Order: sequence, then C-alpha cells, then structure tokens
Amino acid sequence: MIVFFAFVIWFWLLITVFANSFRRHDTGGGSKTLWIIFVIGAPYLGVFIYLISQGQGMAERNAKQAEAQQAQFDAYVQSKATTTSPADQIAQAKAMLDAGTISQTGYDQLKAKALA
Repeated sequence: MIVFFAFVIWFWLLITVFANSFRRHDTGGGSKTLWIIFVIGAPYLGVFIYLISQGQGMAERNAKQAEAQQAQFDAYVQSKATTTSPADQIAQAKAMLDAGTISQTGYDQLKAKALA
C-alpha cells in the first residue's frame, strides 16, 4: 500500500514538474530537455532536486497564473454584469425606431429578442 501511494505521489509530482517546465519562458529547450531526462532517469531524486532548486520560481509562476485567471474571471463577470435589462433594450430599440434608424420589423425583432 505504501509503495502504491509513493508511486501515485511521484506521478503527481512528475506531472507538476513537467507542467512547470513547459510553462517556463525563462529557460531554453535544451535545459528543459535535460531536466525532463534527469527527472525520468532518476525518478524520485530528479523530482526532489527540481522541487528544491526551482520551487521558488514554481510558486511565483503559479501565483502569477492564479492572478491572471482571477483577472480574466473578473473581466468576464463584469462584462456579463453590465448587460442592460430587457426594458432598457426595448427602450433603446424604441428610440432607434423613433429616430428612423430601424423599421417596425427590426423593432419587433429586437423586442422579441429582449423578451426571450
């Protein structure tokens, strides 16, 4: 049972190391390749050395990614929250109809869309 859990933990750490290695922009392809070979060649030792030597950078990259995801989510929520109500949409369509910008058919379509 302990060996099974050790393998699961190693596999999880291996995926984390690979993801971090490929996500990095400050290293070239050669150093990424060497890290991957080292991690696969010396499984536990390679993962532990990578975590010790690159742990600070991993934390910073994860924090930046979390901040970027939060900013993207906030922008999405704000874009959806600022939509106008159906009454406002109908009022805008009525103003365009009165101004002659759209026809009665266009107004009916916009009204039906707002009420849907």
